[in-house]
Amino acid sequence: QVQLVESGGGLVQAGGSLRLSCAASGRTFSASYMGWFRQTPGKEREFVAGIEGGYGYADYAGFAQGRFTVLRDAKSTLYLEMNNLKPEDTAVYYCAARSSDEFDASESSYSYWGQGTQVTVSS
Repeated sequence: QVQLVESGGGLVQAGGSLRLSCAASGRTFSASYMGWFRQTPGKEREFVAGIEGGYGYADYAGFAQGRFTVLRDAKSTLYLEMNNLKPEDTAVYYCAARSSDEFDASESSYSYWGQGTQVTVSS
């Protein structure tokens, strides 16, 4: 059974930092593109950042560039380091993986999803 399990969410003040983790099990994702999405109530899930399994090239949404860093280790554990957090970053953050190792910001192209972890940034 394939599982992606996120952790590391929580409550933080504006300007603070959090590090999210996503542990994969049930199959190897070493040759799969993995990414982070986020969703707030009433809105569609949006791409935050992602990273290739091969060359490790990373992609970021505009709002994440310069503040967030996406990383992965040899076991395909995915991380999202978030700095200078803002209240508008409050959302449920999801880890996702797709079969291809190519970047794609569309959630429909991802086959595997975690259950999500809540990030709340207070002002």
